[in-house]
Amino acid sequence: MMKVKNGDLDKLGLLFERYNRPLFSFFYRMCKEAELCEDLVQSVFERILKYRETYTGDGKFTTWMFSIARNAHIDHFRKQQREGISVEIDEERMEVDQEEAKAVINKKEKKELLEIALGRLDEDKREIIVLSRFEGLKYKEIADILDTTEGAIKVKMFRAMKELKDLVNTLNEECSHE
Repeated sequence: MMKVKNGDLDKLGLLFERYNRPLFSFFYRMCKEAELCEDLVQSVFERILKYRETYTGDGKFTTWMFSIARNAHIDHFRKQQREGISVEIDEERMEVDQEEAKAVINKKEKKELLEIALGRLDEDKREIIVLSRFEGLKYKEIADILDTTEGAIKVKMFRAMKELKDLVNTLNEECSHE
């Protein structure tokens, strides 16, 4: 990134190759719309190019990049709300179909159950879990992204994981009662 900051813009292609999948994964876990995720990944790299002068190199590049990604995600949904476009929640995805619930017995299906539970979490809790467990960021890095303390992130993560566990248990109970 320091080379990009210093004018070697060809290196941005290398950053894209290395980080476009983790960014897509982050966005997909947040909104589940592949086309939108691709647009948001592009937006992140446009912003990296635009704001390259602000990169100091003091922290990890991924922390800086995910801060930009988080802001791009927030900006997109704020813009939609300002334009009067309603952001509808896909009720089919949020609720477990009774037939699906009965079939949740193998590892793949349990993973799907976890994804459903993750989708039911508030966005701020889902975001912390995705950044920590799926993107592998440390609590300190997440604290930097969210502009808070590491201790606050630990508390939020504990609460988010407890709620996720409770949701998974509830879904499991629904499956076993049907």
